[in-house]
Amino acid sequence: MTTQIESQTADARFKQGVDILLRIRAEIGKAVIGQQQAIDQTLICLLAGGHVLLEGVPGLGKTLLVKALARTFSGDFARIQFTPDLMPADVMGHALFNMSTQSFTIRKGPIFTHLLLADEINRAPAKTQSALLEVMQERQVTIEGEAHELAAPFMTLATQNPLEQEGTYPLPEAQLDRFLLKVVIGYPSESEEIRMLTEITSGKLADQLDVMNVQAVVRPVAVQTLQQMAASVRVDPQIVEYALKVVRATRNSPSLTVGAGPRGGIALIRAARAHAMLQGRAWVTPDDVKAMIVPALRHRITLTPDMQIEGRDEADVLREITGQIAAPRQ
Repeated sequence: MTTQIESQTADARFKQGVDILLRIRAEIGKAVIGQQQAIDQTLICLLAGGHVLLEGVPGLGKTLLVKALARTFSGDFARIQFTPDLMPADVMGHALFNMSTQSFTIRKGPIFTHLLLADEINRAPAKTQSALLEVMQERQVTIEGEAHELAAPFMTLATQNPLEQEGTYPLPEAQLDRFLLKVVIGYPSESEEIRMLTEITSGKLADQLDVMNVQAVVRPVAVQTLQQMAASVRVDPQIVEYALKVVRATRNSPSLTVGAGPRGGIALIRAARAHAMLQGRAWVTPDDVKAMIVPALRHRITLTPDMQIEGRDEADVLREITGQIAAPRQ
């Protein structure tokens, strides 16, 4: 049985919203073993109404995570395998001429869904990447001059493999900036991998976990209500100033050639609001901002060649910058 957010007082509605979020997280955990940080950050991105870039080697459960999330709110799910010959029409859809009616009909592409998994987005040419990212921003598709709105909520989860560079078209900084968060999925712990091996090899013919045990918690319209709640989480002006200091510090860091732009600060506050709600609070603390600095900013900055030679990554530099900025007292 699905749950809808009922008409109650503001505090009661918020508490019910938090309970629903915790239930969604628990349901995803039935299919995805471990990867709690990735699950939470993906949920935060959905709450904030943004799109997420997932990075990790193959076989870590990226597709499974998206399918499980879609199942928790009875949402539609579509997966597109990006390849060098993929054209924008293959993603968006196109017009077909109907001989019987002597008119054009619109055949909608797989992007008309709630959750879109754009697998290995950096394997598609720039023209297809740009078309997808434009839709992510506008939430609508134009086919033959006619605009078609996407169903809400709409979220793109794009994946890229950090190891394979041959035959790829890396996303430019301006396009990376469209993603609210970049979530890096690492290898599971030993105990998690033992559990995974046990479950997958026990009486199953395939090598994949499934989402059949994941139950629907809400309907898509309730997700929009949760997003509105997250957008209403209180943020003190001092917290906003703190987030801005971190963003502006990236522009002056000697370890970076490119710092985060204004959209980085906006993403940081949006993500901090959603993080606070996931923690059960209707107000943002400095810790909420700190928790989101790395996923919200690491794809918006560029390391200097020296930092790359030393083996440093974006997360290291962002933590170093954060450590130099005093957080406001709670």
